[in-house]
Amino acid sequence: MAKELNVSASTVSRALQDHPRISLTTREAVKRLAEKYNYQPNVVASSLRTGSSQTVGVIVPGINRNFFSSVIGGMESLLAAAGYHLMICQSHEKLKNEMAAIQTLIHARVDAVMLSISMETHSYEHISALMDSGIRVFFFDRVAESIQAGSVVVDDRLGAYHSVKHLLDQGYRRIMHVSGAEEISIYRDRKRGYLDAMQEAGLEVDPSWVMAYPLNQVGGEAAFHAAYAGKLKPEAFFCAGDFAALGIMQAARQAGISVPDNLGISGFANEPFTAFVEPSLTTVDQQGLKMGSGVAEMFLRCEEEKSDPLQSEQKVLRPELIIRNSSQRKK
Repeated sequence: MAKELNVSASTVSRALQDHPRISLTTREAVKRLAEKYNYQPNVVASSLRTGSSQTVGVIVPGINRNFFSSVIGGMESLLAAAGYHLMICQSHEKLKNEMAAIQTLIHARVDAVMLSISMETHSYEHISALMDSGIRVFFFDRVAESIQAGSVVVDDRLGAYHSVKHLLDQGYRRIMHVSGAEEISIYRDRKRGYLDAMQEAGLEVDPSWVMAYPLNQVGGEAAFHAAYAGKLKPEAFFCAGDFAALGIMQAARQAGISVPDNLGISGFANEPFTAFVEPSLTTVDQQGLKMGSGVAEMFLRCEEEKSDPLQSEQKVLRPELIIRNSSQRKK
């Protein structure tokens, strides 16, 4: 383009960036030619020159989850306004995918990586390698506990406590908990919140009441059948995820068990379907938008102050219990 317009390459570069020192006529001519040739800037080459790619990598377990979509939306609203682009990768809850995504982001020379670890991530050498390459790391929702880095999370223990306390207030006593993977801190915290509320109510929790099943519909259905096959039939379920709660609700309907009259159900995440199933599902909102904007703010503050995210304090958001029909036995 520079040769065709009889200008220098640096003039073309500045024109594409709307540099005020380049005349409006030249800027418009460069942009017309760029459009004609479908020109795309080489981000990697630019980052080598400037030391910044103006790109932030994001790794999520899956963008089909409304929660993670909300987090990304919260990030994008702030980062786009600051001139950054997002490069989004999915782990699909697989460690090998998470490791491959990190390598991709390293090669793309992103300025930072914001991630929520996969269910399979129990060791963190690949994340340490990312940091060793000079790329800043920030966690949201699920964190790598042994890695010191900035993070934004919700108070999972408090959310679980409020959910179980609500079930207790409705008169349910034999409350079972469908938990997630113990290796992931958020699921340990939700289990602790469940135990806190039960202990406060003076109730002894039978070990069989804590049920480790996948937090999806199939896992919820399996937990339901296992619970009803035991001697102590449940009065309510507190699930560490909404999809498991949905599976329990479907299994209860097939078994002819009335929800909430004979069985209370509460989930966690506030997925969109929770407001529309029948009966509507009580759940805990994880503040996805606030979480995304919070981690973006943390990154932008580190960029502005040229500070190390290792020194950033963990930001903990307050969850919101959303009470719906699936748990309201007392009207």
